[in-house]
Amino acid sequence: MAHPLYVAFIWHQHQPLYKSRLSKDNFGADYRLPWVRLHGIKDYLDLILMLKKYPAIHQTVNLVPSLIMQLEDYAQGNALDPYLALTLTPVSMLSREQKGYIVDNFFDANHHHMIRPHVRYEELFQHKHIKGKEWCLDNWTGQDFSDLLAWHNLAWFDPLFWDDTDIAGWLEKGRNFTLSDRQRMYTKQKEIIARIIPEHKKMQDEGQLEVTTTPYTHPILPLLHDTNAGKVALPHMDLPTSRFQWEEDVPRHLGKAWNMYQERFGRSPRGLWPSEQSISPQILPYIAKQGFKWICSDEAVLGWSFNHFFHRDETGNICEPEVLYRPYRLETEHGDLSIIFRDHRLSDLIGFTYGAMKPQEAARDLIFHLQAIARTLAQRQPSDNTTLDEPWLVTIALDGENCWEFYEQDGKPFLDELYSNLSQAQDIQLVTVSEFTNQFPPTKTISNTQLHSGSWIDGNFSTWIGDRTKNRAWDYLTAARQTLAKHPEATEENNSAAWEALYAAQGSDWFWWFGEPHHSSHNDMFDQLFREHLIALYQALNEPVPKYLYRPVTNPNQSPTGEQQNPCSYISPLVDGRGDEQDWEKAGKIKIGGSRGTMHRASIIPMIHYGWDHLNFYFRFDLKSGAVAGQDLPPELHLLWYYPNRFGDNSPIPLAHVPNQDPLNYNYRHHLGVNLVTKTYWLQEAVANFSWQSRYTGTKIALDRCIEIAVPWQDLHLDPDMEINLIAILADQGKFKEALPENHLIRLQVP
Repeated sequence: MAHPLYVAFIWHQHQPLYKSRLSKDNFGADYRLPWVRLHGIKDYLDLILMLKKYPAIHQTVNLVPSLIMQLEDYAQGNALDPYLALTLTPVSMLSREQKGYIVDNFFDANHHHMIRPHVRYEELFQHKHIKGKEWCLDNWTGQDFSDLLAWHNLAWFDPLFWDDTDIAGWLEKGRNFTLSDRQRMYTKQKEIIARIIPEHKKMQDEGQLEVTTTPYTHPILPLLHDTNAGKVALPHMDLPTSRFQWEEDVPRHLGKAWNMYQERFGRSPRGLWPSEQSISPQILPYIAKQGFKWICSDEAVLGWSFNHFFHRDETGNICEPEVLYRPYRLETEHGDLSIIFRDHRLSDLIGFTYGAMKPQEAARDLIFHLQAIARTLAQRQPSDNTTLDEPWLVTIALDGENCWEFYEQDGKPFLDELYSNLSQAQDIQLVTVSEFTNQFPPTKTISNTQLHSGSWIDGNFSTWIGDRTKNRAWDYLTAARQTLAKHPEATEENNSAAWEALYAAQGSDWFWWFGEPHHSSHNDMFDQLFREHLIALYQALNEPVPKYLYRPVTNPNQSPTGEQQNPCSYISPLVDGRGDEQDWEKAGKIKIGGSRGTMHRASIIPMIHYGWDHLNFYFRFDLKSGAVAGQDLPPELHLLWYYPNRFGDNSPIPLAHVPNQDPLNYNYRHHLGVNLVTKTYWLQEAVANFSWQSRYTGTKIALDRCIEIAVPWQDLHLDPDMEINLIAILADQGKFKEALPENHLIRLQVP
């Protein structure tokens, strides 16, 4: 029997619990951040409504219980966040402090896709960007503030809703918004949010959608079971002082998620998205006992389980597809589970890279990868058939909300192009996970002794434990959990407040933002929310609150203000020489200065930003205001790099007067030269006899307020996961002037 290539998309929709259990804030709000409301009008409903145009496209959506609770709060008008409180406040009643908060926070949206397309919003943005916050406070009129309040709400409405009569009217109006306009926008938000859960239920009942769930507040179950699980992948990991080991909390989270699902969807869930795709053998019996039939994780966990490294070819496709693209059986004392493992790279292409491409080009690229997978599978099967003899399942699973703001029109053109083409493809069929596993149960087993304990990030738990700040938070959580255990009379029935506070504090998001490597402009608020949940637990038990909970978990001396900060995610900046801070927010950062001979450099190029996505690696060199190439800035910039542990020719730096010191006396494989005066560039590759040969490159450069460079990976013909060690050099007429940084190399990773 011939099979198409089966593909399962799983969109993971999640937000942590932003509702504080303590007093309202200075704005009268109980929700500390607005992201449930804003993503609720932009990302949850439109994603499934688009599917109605394409009935052949079946998909899976995961809704985290903590998100569902908050959506229902907003739909019923029971949630108030500070952004919403200010939106509904008459401008004449705003204090200067509140106006300052508005200027600081009401541009929280993607500049390229959510601010710049709207003339009035962009006008206000440029006021702040060029003239600064204080100028805005001193010169803006009440109407300016009213328009900013309105536009922050209006820009978050998904383009799918722009044909709504009210929304279309506001978009056409553009400016001179009133309090009444803003109040009506809030009413429209509640209407959209109220449709989210019913529409998911309806589409699941119709058979086009499968809805799954996650442990109640999105905790890392293996770490709740035992924080020593962190040492499985990293035996030398530093663990918290106190061992957290409360395995009874695992079935609590599973049971609450199960019950919530049944109440909303009128059936039992089949699939479970373990928080952060984190699994361990120890949590499987609880999952099976609760009644779940399948779970998902990441290819890294599968690779660790089999001690197998997934080799990819130059285009990024797996060379051993039959290992990854199938479900596996997990045996437990309470019955078998099916487990699927996502293709990490394909998921990341949607999550981090395709937004920087033209929609048609991005859709074609994804379909190209799927067709290449099918061809490889056919070539590796015993028969001579060109069609697939066996049913294979490619799983693409990712965050379903945060990526779309980086796409044109919130991803609508990309998804329309993708779904339209896939609807017509005879050799590819999109299915829900249960549709596939019901028809094709797994035939291969992963034993409990094989199954790895890890997450989607490098197959370990270091994103949530092991860092000093993360460990401190675990110690606070352990102390609170022990305090609750000393109160056997405090059951969930008679003291739900204590238990709900515990569940909220056990969510994974707080630990994600503590310490390295993740940072955001709201780090302080995530820190505060975690502590507020714990404080509420002690208060519910009438126990004294430890004094340390009134101080930030994060030590200010541990903030990312040192000489170097590593990249914390993929980046896809617009290369225009203007250095949009939002584009480079998650990039690596290196301060230049602090050692011998650096005074001049520190004033001309004070900072280097760097990072990559699946298309390019990127560099940004900040410049002193008014710096002119060829005058106070040397006219040439050279990037040189080599690949550790890769055989091949390497050659010395092709410049004169290069000091004989590490790493300037190393040999390098590639050299990108840039003439900053003429804005021309050239790529060279090392060849035999320590010489260089010119190569084609599609590099992009721009010089304005800064120097920005994008170098395509495809020009370098590299395998995924290779390491790059790079140095930047300033030169004048081929003569060495300065190295950036001075005495070490910058490390990049081919995705």
